[in-house]
Amino acid sequence: MSRIGRAPIEIPAGVTVKMEDNTVTVKGPKGELTRAFHKDMIIEIEGNVLTVKRPSDVKEHRSLHGLTRTLINNMVIGVTTGFTKTLEINGVGYRAAKAGNNVNLSLGFSHPVVVEPPKGITLDVPAPNKIIVSGINKEEVGAMAANIRGYREPEPYKGKGIKYEGETIRRKVGKAGGKGKK
Repeated sequence: MSRIGRAPIEIPAGVTVKMEDNTVTVKGPKGELTRAFHKDMIIEIEGNVLTVKRPSDVKEHRSLHGLTRTLINNMVIGVTTGFTKTLEINGVGYRAAKAGNNVNLSLGFSHPVVVEPPKGITLDVPAPNKIIVSGINKEEVGAMAANIRGYREPEPYKGKGIKYEGETIRRKVGKAGGKGKK
């Protein structure tokens, strides 16, 4: 059995979990998430504990077991505490500014890049070189952060660009600088 798949999910107070045909709806203080899971996975709710079981040891069922449990757990965490990703902007003249719900990025292009968040995602700019992406759906938060990072990925020579907080950029040494010239 999968160690992750076997672990029970504790449903905290204030969170309700409903099931219809392997479609799980989790409702909590921050919002509501719904997701359909594979028809073979057995999802059981007993009191305030949710467990995921698999019908057989077929490779497909083994791979879906831990995945299903993790996705449901992320839904429970999302509606209670939510998810955040912090991005840092490095580079001379590179900065972010909030304009309503949107964020304007100055990244060395001839025009500012306007980032419009989808429904359920909030963008915050506490400092000109920081962007905080937050929401209740872990997938959407990660995808939005990756999209913003994709506008100007960090380059390996000076480290200029947008990177995740805590991410280390592998640096390269530049040119040797005319050693053999006479």
